[in-house]
Amino acid sequence: MAADPGEKGILHPREQSRHRSLRRLPPGPSVGRFVHWYWLVDWDLRDRPAYRAEVLSFPCVNMTFEHSETRTGAFVTGVATTRYTRELTGAGRVFGVRFRAGGFGAYTGSDVGALRDRSVALREVFPDAGEFGERVLAEDDDRSRRALVEQWLAARAGEPDEVYRLVLRIVEAMEHDRGLTRVDQVTERFGVPIRTLQRMFARYVGASPKWVLRRHRLQDGADLLARGDITDLAALALELGYFDQAHFSREFATEIGMSPSEYARHSAAAAGRFAPDTVRPLAQ
Repeated sequence: MAADPGEKGILHPREQSRHRSLRRLPPGPSVGRFVHWYWLVDWDLRDRPAYRAEVLSFPCVNMTFEHSETRTGAFVTGVATTRYTRELTGAGRVFGVRFRAGGFGAYTGSDVGALRDRSVALREVFPDAGEFGERVLAEDDDRSRRALVEQWLAARAGEPDEVYRLVLRIVEAMEHDRGLTRVDQVTERFGVPIRTLQRMFARYVGASPKWVLRRHRLQDGADLLARGDITDLAALALELGYFDQAHFSREFATEIGMSPSEYARHSAAAAGRFAPDTVRPLAQ
């Protein structure tokens, strides 16, 4: 089955798609060196039960402009080291700016580690934001919101430094090369000593290199299981760099809330596929 790259990191993607819409818009060249994309979510559950949307977030900072029954305003949310859960009730919408890994630290010069697992008001990070959040929420359509946000971001953007450019290359390799499963492989490929790599990630990403690697490999595993592409969990665990299936299964269950085999069956049912018993069960 062909993968939808936009679904990676979204847990139970088929189920989620029945409760909310998700769109993405690319950034322009003025901010694209810091911003990966803009994302837009809308939901209307006024005649339906509340829904818990879960995401295994990327190692990046998000800026959001939200209007819902539970939260309205402009926020900055740091790297989430556990799965991110948002209860959707009533009707609402979110316009989000997903910065590149390291991008927010390079853009602002701020300590991104201080934002880890936190969400703060936009004015806490940008004291001069004023009523900017209200202006974004007052716009009528996605592209108008993007134009306003991009203009605001571009006015504050400087030139990225060489260390940030290297961080981008390293994180991109971590994300897309499933053969990268250990930090020593990263240091060897990029010729960066381990201590230097750790300092770079602390400064720009707000999470350790080991954690970023593990998060990307877990996202790969969840994505493959959701698509129904896996029938052998032991082989998947080894491919993702785990010592054995039991190690992978424990970490998967801790981060995602159910075992890999349970997640595969749940995803198959949500997609209307036959949930085969060919996904070999967890080792006991």
